[in-house]
Amino acid sequence: SMASSSSSTPTPGTTTDPDGDVIINPDEIVSRKRKDPAADPLKPDFPEASAAELAGPRQHRKVIIPSHRMGQLKENWMQIYEPIVEHMKLQIRIIPRTRTVEMRTSPETTDIGALQKAADFIRAFTLGFAVQDAVALLRLEDLYVDSFKIEDVRTLKGDHLSRAIGRIAGKDGKTKFTIENTTKTRIVLAENSIHILGSFSNIKVARDAVVSLILGSPPGKVYAKLRTVASRVAERF
Repeated sequence: SMASSSSSTPTPGTTTDPDGDVIINPDEIVSRKRKDPAADPLKPDFPEASAAELAGPRQHRKVIIPSHRMGQLKENWMQIYEPIVEHMKLQIRIIPRTRTVEMRTSPETTDIGALQKAADFIRAFTLGFAVQDAVALLRLEDLYVDSFKIEDVRTLKGDHLSRAIGRIAGKDGKTKFTIENTTKTRIVLAENSIHILGSFSNIKVARDAVVSLILGSPPGKVYAKLRTVASRVAERF
């Protein structure tokens, strides 16, 4: 039987020594497995997709503009128009009759998420953020807008509600600016709604500070806590 095995044709990737034992050569087996994919007739070969194909069919977005922001939208239209058209390669128009801004992709649009970023940018502007702050949503990843109402935290009415808003803003807006600068966020106080623009972790720190003020904490105590958090973040980075 040994003679018959030695005389038989060896399996590819193996050799037989003088004693008739089969020796496996792993290098040959590996090289057989790593054949050129182009040489394999059964493997499909797809051409590289173009930017237009990646973007898919033309997509649209509509953003309704509140009546009190229409004037600001018209005043700042060129600052809004330029980054969306020149950088994001989208098409945009304003329809005053229906108070809407319409956007759609164009053949030059390469970023799949461009339309959603532009819609977030316009929505942030409608909530009351300045164009210079809202435009960061187009240029930076992982930025969000978090919104909540004061009554979500505590039911306040009349003068109590006014005092809570006053505590958040502070004298000449000092408390709000301190929270914004310490947490690298932007805050908009719109009647009893609060909107915070920033990264996920920074929004959480700013929201905790605002909630503490709504619940009645003195600003000094909130400042002290913010300083502790800010120093901890600075150490981390």
